[in-house]
Amino acid sequence: MNKEDLLKYFDQDKDLLLDICKNLIKIPSENPGGDSLAISKYIKDLLEEFGIEVEVHKSADKMINLIAKIGNDEGKNLIYCGHSDTVPVGDMSKWEFDPFEGEIVDGILRGRGASDMKCGLGGLIFSLIYLKKHNIDINGSLTLAVVPDEETGTDFGVPYLFENKLLKGDGALIAEPSGDLNPTIGQKGSGAFTLTVYGEPGHGSLAPLSGKSAIENAILAINKLREYTDKKIEVPEELEELIEVSKQYVIEKEVNGEKLAQIFERCSFNLGVIKGGTARNVIADKCLVEIDSRLPFGIERDKFLKDVKDILNSLDIEYDFEESGFKSNANYTPAEDPVCKYTVDNISYVKNQKAYGVLQWACSDARYFRQNNIPVLQYGPAILETIHGFNERAEVQDIIDCAKVYILTAVDFLNEDK
Repeated sequence: MNKEDLLKYFDQDKDLLLDICKNLIKIPSENPGGDSLAISKYIKDLLEEFGIEVEVHKSADKMINLIAKIGNDEGKNLIYCGHSDTVPVGDMSKWEFDPFEGEIVDGILRGRGASDMKCGLGGLIFSLIYLKKHNIDINGSLTLAVVPDEETGTDFGVPYLFENKLLKGDGALIAEPSGDLNPTIGQKGSGAFTLTVYGEPGHGSLAPLSGKSAIENAILAINKLREYTDKKIEVPEELEELIEVSKQYVIEKEVNGEKLAQIFERCSFNLGVIKGGTARNVIADKCLVEIDSRLPFGIERDKFLKDVKDILNSLDIEYDFEESGFKSNANYTPAEDPVCKYTVDNISYVKNQKAYGVLQWACSDARYFRQNNIPVLQYGPAILETIHGFNERAEVQDIIDCAKVYILTAVDFLNEDK
């Protein structure tokens, strides 16, 4: 069956696609908060309405993982994965519309999670329904994993499924937001840590001649670490071409792209939290600093953290150090891998423009798939500048196009050896 024939029912079904996306947005699933019960029930009931069996795996008090499968076990297995949680809406007064309205205005679907990633998740759900409803032949199985806990990065979503041996596959696609022509085929690593610096308290009127300020020593440490992360990292030769392509993508697509493109060859350094001191007139005896650093290809997490500790040990400060956050090295899936190739080919077909994979400057659940030897990439509809912000939105045409890509890629990937 050619691509045109595969999509011949799409126009008659696209209202279902958009209704799914609207309904997902209308169900709050903010995290922190971590309550996925209502949205999981909606997804389960919907899939079962179309004759698709759903496994329910409860990983925490209000966190539900769903696994649904269509097809058979005779061929390969492709995993489609999406998270049902969103970041909190924040200050409601700064929204121009109800973040849970889930309505389309001027070709734009509005609401929290529209871009990250309820419209992508809706497209994945729709792709299973579409293939099942129209009895489209797939020589293998398509598995949908809906996870509740991506935004806080803890262990109740994708890590839970792998730890309990509930997922296996020959390839995977995660519907995380991406450029419309540029799925992300690799992510940076993470080197987050918490630093607690100690000082000697005293009367503030005698500083800096008396006592030892934990805050000043923390500032000293921060400045030294910034000098280190400002250095360019030498990337592996086999990744030079992909990094150059990714840099060019950022230069062309992002505001201030020439500057931002440097991020692929250096460690990022975000001073996210700093807490210190007890009063204005007391020399600070303690200062806590939380730093998030994303690591490029060319430096592994263990080496980065050792370098950080070496720098801290070279200073005349007393401190405690604790690793925190995501724990991963930079990772990628080669562009020639079938799951990447078919996705990119189908984006090009649907969009009628040349598509290509790029690196992402952040981290994601993709690392868990690669750690389990499952090639993976990310592709989903988004107005990228609205992600995690107020007035989050996604374009209806991108939602439609992504759903078409999901359908075509599943058929191509699973029928490859037929």
